Amino acid sequence: MAKEKKVVEKEKKIPSWFIYFFGSFGGILFGYDIGVMTGALPFLKIDWALTNATLTGWITSAVMFGAIFGASIAGQLSDRWGRRKMILLSAVIFMIFSILSGLAPNNGTLYLIVVRVFLGLAVGAASALVPSYMSEMSPARLRGSLSGLNQTMIVSGMLLSYIMDFLLKDLPEAWAWRVMLTLAAVPAIILFFGVMKLPESPRFLVKTGHEDQAVQVLGYIRDSEQEVQDELTQIKTTAQQETAAAQAVTWGTLFNSKYRYLVIAGVGVAAFQQFQGANAIFYYIPLIVEQATGNAASSALLWPVIQGVILVAGSLVFLVIAEKFKRRTLITLGGSVMALSFLLPAVINKLVPDASPMMIVVFLSLYVAFYSFTWAPLTWVIVGEIFPLAIRGRASGLASSLNWIGSWLVGLLFPVMTAHMPQAAVFAVFGVICVLGVIFTRFCVPETKGKSLEEIEEQGTHHGRAAELKDADVTD
Repeated sequence: MAKEKKVVEKEKKIPSWFIYFFGSFGGILFGYDIGVMTGALPFLKIDWALTNATLTGWITSAVMFGAIFGASIAGQLSDRWGRRKMILLSAVIFMIFSILSGLAPNNGTLYLIVVRVFLGLAVGAASALVPSYMSEMSPARLRGSLSGLNQTMIVSGMLLSYIMDFLLKDLPEAWAWRVMLTLAAVPAIILFFGVMKLPESPRFLVKTGHEDQAVQVLGYIRDSEQEVQDELTQIKTTAQQETAAAQAVTWGTLFNSKYRYLVIAGVGVAAFQQFQGANAIFYYIPLIVEQATGNAASSALLWPVIQGVILVAGSLVFLVIAEKFKRRTLITLGGSVMALSFLLPAVINKLVPDASPMMIVVFLSLYVAFYSFTWAPLTWVIVGEIFPLAIRGRASGLASSLNWIGSWLVGLLFPVMTAHMPQAAVFAVFGVICVLGVIFTRFCVPETKGKSLEEIEEQGTHHGRAAELKDADVTD
């Protein structure tokens, strides 16, 4: 009996809080690099005398360009090597290229763009891997809240970078932006050593024939032996059904009748999140304030901190309400207010030409507040839970890649658009996209709250069968 107790204690050596904390910590990398360029860019522009809007856009968006490929590659490799190993690799790449960013030669525009593209590989990989890992580790009743930890980590990373930018703003221009970019290596080092102690996902372990290890991992994060056995049975049943199909999975498989409904839903939500223009605010808020007020962007670094505080507060609100409201209800509410926040300044400017230019900044803060507890966290919750096991790695990679394509295009084109259009008109374009996102959610995205991953998969399969029967009736 004593021996048996000793074994149980040994199996419980990894606390569930540690698994959830470091499982989501990859979001810090994602968030820090989103935020750090916000403060670094005004100093970089002064140091290198950057006046070309296209070059400014490329330096800023290079990370997102690399992330497009990092997300896709990581999704496929994680199906072979596991989520944990790929997160470790991402941390190493992020650390190396963060340091190399700070060592850029003077006026080394091409060097900095290339290095930031490689940095983006790690950022994109983290964006694909963390939601999958967290959804596979979380019980269905808590998956929204625990997956929402990823968003809390992302916005905490952003706030951390904004605070560091603000604290370093009095350094000489040539040093300020270099130190800001180099410090991104610190969270990567913390992530690496934290993930070294994490277990692999139980679903991946079952899929690769390591059932005993899967039982051990489930024992860390489930409340009772019965819950462990029930979930193991459910995972094994799904894995057995999908093993043969997984052997023949191609990109085309994602859009066959069995998977198409869920793939379009998950990929569509991921794409809309970024095409709605959030990163235009997060990357360029000092420049937005500069254009609105005429004050130097380098003196407006308190605004990113304010936006960061709003984001963190919103992510904490989401953790409280995640399991109290349906996913689609929150997405619809957030998207509607976000659309109004972008569209109203353009309308007001037409009706009241002398309106305060700071009005747009106030509306952008309202956008950030509602984005922070709706589209921001729920996108990754949905991406993490909606894809069937057989295609999860590849589909998550595709969703993250399209998310990063949107982020890259927004980061690249926003300086160019604002150089040729009033800011209010640019944001009105994003407002229309927000409206389209709400419509897409209402008609194309199933409700997933409180359902196991296997139940969600069955929902998609049932929808696919219904579509096949409908097509057959039309053909007949």
